[in-house]
Amino acid sequence: MTTATTDERALAELQRDHGPALFHFLLGLTFGDRQRAEDLLQETLVRAWLHPEAFDTEYDSMRPWLFTVARRLAIDARRSRQARPTEVSDVVLEGAPAREDTADSAVHALDVREAVRTLSPEHRAVLVEIYFRGLSVGETAEALGIPAGTVKSRSYYALRLLSRNLPGYSSRSSALSIARRETASTTST
Repeated sequence: MTTATTDERALAELQRDHGPALFHFLLGLTFGDRQRAEDLLQETLVRAWLHPEAFDTEYDSMRPWLFTVARRLAIDARRSRQARPTEVSDVVLEGAPAREDTADSAVHALDVREAVRTLSPEHRAVLVEIYFRGLSVGETAEALGIPAGTVKSRSYYALRLLSRNLPGYSSRSSALSIARRETASTTST
């Protein structure tokens, strides 16, 4: 079974007579996207090729039929793009930061909270001020009403106790915590 199609000469004449006007119309519908406008123009001409009955109209020009088909194709294309997520190129993906696994960080946070609860109230108060509230040694000393040297020694011993109470965590993590504490203490004194 063969499908009737439009004669190639009639289609070439249609493209020559109406192609530029149709392209500019589609360019406006695609907000200046030349590639999409060209694709829609080509699809419109394919529809004209597949529907030779459109040439047998009472009108003198095929332009109204072509513009109607082109407008409907542009609307359908826009709706289909909006129905799916925006396409992202590889360049954008390579530059995007990797997402952190939140489950692991939640488990670590729970482990740290449980270990902090095992500390004495004095040690816990110092760590809360320095590491959770972000205060300096001097600010912590002022907030707790104790000397800065006491804040330093309590934070040192509290971190040592935490490293023992957090099984499975590397010594690198406790070394990092100690380094942060030393940095905080040198910047505040």
